[in-house]
Amino acid sequence: MNIVIVESPAKAKTINKYLGKGFKVLASYGHVRDLPPKDGSVRPDEQFAMSWEVAGKAEKRLQEITQAVKGADHVYLATDPDREGEAISWHIQEVLKHRRALKGVDVKRVVFNEVTKSAVLDAFRHPRELNRELVEAYLARRALDYLVGFTLSPVLWRKLPGSRSAGRVQSVALRLICERESEIEAFKPREYWTIEVEFQTPSGDRFTARLTHLDGKRLDKFDLATEADARAAADRILAQQSYAVAAVEKKQSRRNPPPPFTTSTLQQEASRKLGFGASRTMRIAQRLYEGVDIFGETVGLITYMRTDGVTMSGEAIEAARRLIDTRYGANYRPDEPRIYKTQAKNAQEAHEAIRPTDMFGLPEKIGGDLEPDQLALYELIWKRAVASQMSAAVIDQVAVDIVSPDRALQFRATGSTVLFDGFLTLYREDQDDAEEDEENRRLPPLKERDALKRGTVDPQQHFTQPPPRYTEASLVKKLEELGIGRPSTYASILQVLQDRSYVRLDKKRFIPEDRGRVVTAFLESFFERYVEYNFTAELENKLDEISDGRVSWQKVLEDFWRDFSAAVTGTKDLSITQVIDALDEELGPHFFPPLADGRDPRLCPGCNAGRLSLKLGKFGAFIGCSNYPECRYTRPLAIENGNGENGSEPVGPRELGADPATNLPVSVRKGPYGYYVQLGQGDEAEKPKRVSLPKGFSPAELTLEPALKLLSLPRQVGVHPADGKMIVAAIGRFGPYIKHGDEFRSLRGDDDVLTIGINRAVTLLAEPKKGGGRRTPTPLRVLGNHPDDGAPVNLFSGRYGPYVSHGGVNATLPRDIEPETATLEQAIELLGARSKGKGKGKSKAKAKPAPKPAKSEPAAAAKSATEKKGKATRAKAPARKKGQAKPTPEAAE
Repeated sequence: MNIVIVESPAKAKTINKYLGKGFKVLASYGHVRDLPPKDGSVRPDEQFAMSWEVAGKAEKRLQEITQAVKGADHVYLATDPDREGEAISWHIQEVLKHRRALKGVDVKRVVFNEVTKSAVLDAFRHPRELNRELVEAYLARRALDYLVGFTLSPVLWRKLPGSRSAGRVQSVALRLICERESEIEAFKPREYWTIEVEFQTPSGDRFTARLTHLDGKRLDKFDLATEADARAAADRILAQQSYAVAAVEKKQSRRNPPPPFTTSTLQQEASRKLGFGASRTMRIAQRLYEGVDIFGETVGLITYMRTDGVTMSGEAIEAARRLIDTRYGANYRPDEPRIYKTQAKNAQEAHEAIRPTDMFGLPEKIGGDLEPDQLALYELIWKRAVASQMSAAVIDQVAVDIVSPDRALQFRATGSTVLFDGFLTLYREDQDDAEEDEENRRLPPLKERDALKRGTVDPQQHFTQPPPRYTEASLVKKLEELGIGRPSTYASILQVLQDRSYVRLDKKRFIPEDRGRVVTAFLESFFERYVEYNFTAELENKLDEISDGRVSWQKVLEDFWRDFSAAVTGTKDLSITQVIDALDEELGPHFFPPLADGRDPRLCPGCNAGRLSLKLGKFGAFIGCSNYPECRYTRPLAIENGNGENGSEPVGPRELGADPATNLPVSVRKGPYGYYVQLGQGDEAEKPKRVSLPKGFSPAELTLEPALKLLSLPRQVGVHPADGKMIVAAIGRFGPYIKHGDEFRSLRGDDDVLTIGINRAVTLLAEPKKGGGRRTPTPLRVLGNHPDDGAPVNLFSGRYGPYVSHGGVNATLPRDIEPETATLEQAIELLGARSKGKGKGKSKAKAKPAPKPAKSEPAAAAKSATEKKGKATRAKAPARKKGQAKPTPEAAE
């Protein structure tokens, strides 16, 4: 008998069908061991020996695996083909060794990049030994995370009461978000003006051009700094009626397709195009990789989804070129295949790019067997992979210079036309915070010395904008640029920051919470080196060198621990006063921004004499008065009212500027139902246009440009591909919404009425309408068919948590059963108990708890260290004080 061990039951189910008789495929359900959450699990003085403990939920699985392995001829470890997969295989092998289950059994490792029959069978024809270098890189990473968490967290608790623990990599990601917020707060908008002029050709064609030169001098951005400057320039333009074309510049450019997806680019595009978070993207991709039932056959639809490689196999490239020939025509296929080169520094992890396992698996062909989210992500991957092998787009670009008779005034008009769309016929890559694209803005035929007649002159007011907050996509891109994190870690980094309430997502943008800013300020003040971008990136490079076998994992840990432990020791004599002073200096500009009326933002409103500053109490940081205890004024650690002014939100009208089209004033006002934007004073003959201020817009910070965009609603989002009808976005009585025909969908969460695109709008319209009657929810998973009637048993996400359902009977999933690992047997037991309980007035069912975990597993991380019956030697990291809570291990990724 041959035993095959994989991570997930879905993958096990798929592979079992390929291997047939003589093979038994079992799932470990992910990692089976981890470092116990207590001191001494990593021992620096014993060459970083580690003690491991079997996770409670894994014990039952390991017992099943142990029983199956005893007496087997071969054991194949078929976990994922990356460092994490290698670590899971190593853990399983070590546990089986300790339980004496491998005597006389041949153990091999098999890896495959896609869960298809040909790839799996080929992998089993070429088994190998465990890759020790990959395992050691995992051990080093896990030890680093543990040492940082268990050493730095107690320091935070002692010096910064109420603060939550810090991890190794997410602390650096948090610093990025906090620094960006500080840049935004320090930003001072600057006014500038541009002038757009309409011109008419002798044949009657009209187009617009922008003023670029005044008195023969090229205008810089801020040369027209005020409305007076712009009006003076406009008057000079109006004084001239006739103009002429001075020069026409034409050039042709080629735009090449982007390479197929890596993990980070997939997360970025799924965020931009589909509105998926990084964790959601990876969960869906995992399902597509492990196998989905298509036409009655379980098959993996995409290659492995944790990769930094951009290459595709020769067979995949050839299949894509054949598909392009048949579906789009030979002119859409370049003469030679496109070969992309990866920028990955670690060759061990530079797997093939994420692509469909079958290029001819058209989304419309298999879409009926996929859930909506699965189809959306699969279609994105398929389009990107096929487009990567298509011909370049050819774009004709034109620039026209226009001058006045005395050449004192000069204008420029630009336009471009797609002569051949190439890969753009299938796929267009989105960009974060991109400037408006002038693609396909056509200019009429023009040549030098052509006479032009001037039309309207339009001075336009602008204000410089602060740098945008990070989205999930742009933060992942920034982390990748800095060399921080790796393909398997990006999603968990972002999730940990949110789980610890360090940051929140608002309108798809990361905003640091005040507790996150306090922790970042503390680390920057006293552990600056360990939150530096270069230091963290260099540490990642050393982990890659371990994977390549170029450096000892223990040497990397030794170098890190020597300096890090010394830095921690240096904070022992740090007084609370020193900590408060450092934080107050660092965060003062944030918590006490200048007031509009010039008053001192630190003046205590309680006694009108004391100075407000940061304080540390039993339950964390807060803002208090320097005259304590005479003055007991305090407030939470936040900018009062969240708008940078220590008063209430503005109640009266606040004028933002004039509407360029109507010259009517635009103002933000407060009514009985909240804030709104108004066009006009309200004393005009017609009722002024008003638009409610959506969630996420601060009335104190609102400027003219977003106000004008709100007043321009409703806006046309795009044409629905199914019927050609226009989708419209607007704000109504109950908030923002989109409309298609007679169908409406409210916009909630991160969906913005001003920016929602056609892809996201189509996705929302395809989802069942929420409210307004019963609807059929989409199951998270189908666990299988009930043995009594053959009907499916489904797992759903409900208002009060996950639950299983069959035949109208629902049963809540207990907390000790994870939705990802719930089985059909557990669901049947829960549903049976629920059915019996209905007649007895019971409302809850509970599955049998998993067996209690063993006290410990023998250590097997280092070369020779072992654990004696779970009694680990205490680490010589900083000891806990009496009565202090045990720290929690921090896995940075």
